[in-house]
Amino acid sequence: MNVVYILRCGDGTLYTGWTNDLEKRLRTHAAGKGAKYTRARLPVTLVYTEVYESEHEARSREYSIKRLGRSQKLSLIKEKENAEHEKNGA
Repeated sequence: MNVVYILRCGDGTLYTGWTNDLEKRLRTHAAGKGAKYTRARLPVTLVYTEVYESEHEARSREYSIKRLGRSQKLSLIKEKENAEHEKNGA
């Protein structure tokens, strides 16, 4: 399982990455041993994920999300939240 994820950093900025072990990667970020960007912006909160079969698909999607502006990333996050609420009958 390859996951593209977005973290909301302690300073309100967003960080996009990909991994094939989300739990481990989140622990690494939380411990301040993740990406240089997030180390200085703790704590981080997972706010968005997409799952892909292949590493290539995940890396390609990560790249495309990183090229989006902040408002577009926030829209992605909001759309996912709304879909989750509808799915859970909220």
